[in-house]
Amino acid sequence: MIIMSVDLGKARTGIAVSDSSETFAFPKTVIKEYNTERLIDKLIYFSKELKAELVVFGIPKNMDGSEGFRANECTEIADKFREVSKLETVMWDERCTTVSAYTALNYSGTFGKKRKEVVDAVAATIILEDYLAFRKNQK
Repeated sequence: MIIMSVDLGKARTGIAVSDSSETFAFPKTVIKEYNTERLIDKLIYFSKELKAELVVFGIPKNMDGSEGFRANECTEIADKFREVSKLETVMWDERCTTVSAYTALNYSGTFGKKRKEVVDAVAATIILEDYLAFRKNQK
C-alpha cells in the first residue's frame, strides 16, 4: 500500500510518501499555501499523483500528550480532506518531528534557504517512518 504523510504548517506543508511495500519513506515536496481550501485541493492533487491509498496527518500534540488549538486545526483539515478525497486518513502524533528534521539536516550539512525549503518534507518523512514502524509491529 502506498501511504502519504502530511506535516501541516501555517505557511508550509511537507509531503512524504512510502513505497508500495511500506518499507521506505521518501520526502516529496513542500506546499506553500495559507488558504485552507486551496491547501486541501493541493493535498488531493498530490494524493492522486502519488497514488496514495492512505494519508497520515501529523497532529502536533503538546509534550504532556494533550491537544491544543493547532492540533484541532490539523484535525479539521484532515477531516475536510477525508470528506472530499474519500481516502482513509490517520492522525499521528508528530511531537518533536521538526526538531528531528533539523537535526538530520544539520548532519547532512543542509543550511540556509535550502534548509527552510526542505525541513517540512523531512518532518513529513519522519512522521511516515514512525507510522510505518507502528504498522510493521502491528502485523
